[in-house]
Amino acid sequence: MPFPRSLGLVGLLFAATALAQTQDAERPDPDPAAAMPQPEKRPEVVEEPQSGSSEPVTTESRATTAQPLADEEPAPVSALDDPNVEVHPGDVSAGQGKAAVCAACHGADGNSIDPQYPKLAGMPERYIARQLALFKTGERPNPIMQSFAAPLSAQDMRDIGAFFASQQALPGVADDTAIADGPNEGARFYEVGETLFRAGDRTRGIPACMACHGPDGAGNPGPAYPSLAGQHAQYTATKLQMFRDGDGYGEGESENLVMVQVAANLTDEEIQSLATYVEGLHAVADEAPASDEPQIEAAAAPAGGTGISEATPETDFTGAQTSDAAAEEVRENQEEAREDAEDAEPGPEGN
Repeated sequence: MPFPRSLGLVGLLFAATALAQTQDAERPDPDPAAAMPQPEKRPEVVEEPQSGSSEPVTTESRATTAQPLADEEPAPVSALDDPNVEVHPGDVSAGQGKAAVCAACHGADGNSIDPQYPKLAGMPERYIARQLALFKTGERPNPIMQSFAAPLSAQDMRDIGAFFASQQALPGVADDTAIADGPNEGARFYEVGETLFRAGDRTRGIPACMACHGPDGAGNPGPAYPSLAGQHAQYTATKLQMFRDGDGYGEGESENLVMVQVAANLTDEEIQSLATYVEGLHAVADEAPASDEPQIEAAAAPAGGTGISEATPETDFTGAQTSDAAAEEVRENQEEAREDAEDAEPGPEGN
């Protein structure tokens, strides 16, 4: 091939290559996503509008909008004093089985041996039921008792109370040693508490304990005042000190403000004396006669030298039986009072 013609063909090839590169540069890059296969688009579903809305609900809007669930109402809880919860008077037989777990601390018959645990024998049914309810709610703080009371129903509490109310508290022994010094020097230790129990102290605003707890300390089943007769002196003293310190368990109407006010002005000696007096307190009818001789009836007497003696006992104005020496002192005082009254002559102004 002649050289000029070959040179012309080469130039034509260079021109064609340059033209092709120019066209590729001007063409836009393809979209990578467009090259991928697209999923089939489903038809949009339109539902009926919800109440309170004028716009239809589509599958697209439903997928992007969270619908909160309505809060469920809590389950109803029946309070212990709910009038709709029917509670019957306690059943002694049913209560005996339910009270079996109480025996470890309070004794099988409610007469505890350890003085840190109270005697429950003879307590009014409603008093025990009320205290169990306070333990359950935590108004009377006691972790041990709260755990025992937690599973009990109101009827369970009445049944347990009925069982212990049917039992008899065993009396203890009152301390009758003489007080060596202080304002009550010479008196028997229990006598200070006996005076407060039966007469109170009006000058200090202390009412007589028997006004609520009864002359023999048996309590009052109506307003549910507890029995005190035969209670451990250690437990009674601990509770009186607690009340004196202002700790009246309960909340609102359940708060024990009465005992807080009663114990506010008691001295340590008076608290200990009251505690030992009620430990020995018991109904005289509970004692067996020492002989076939007629016995003078008495409402109650503390044990420990003040119960029925071998000789015919005397009674003082409190109704409690006294020992021979104390009875002789009462007779002498009464005789002196009569002699003074007979010897006294009315003066000009009269007596």
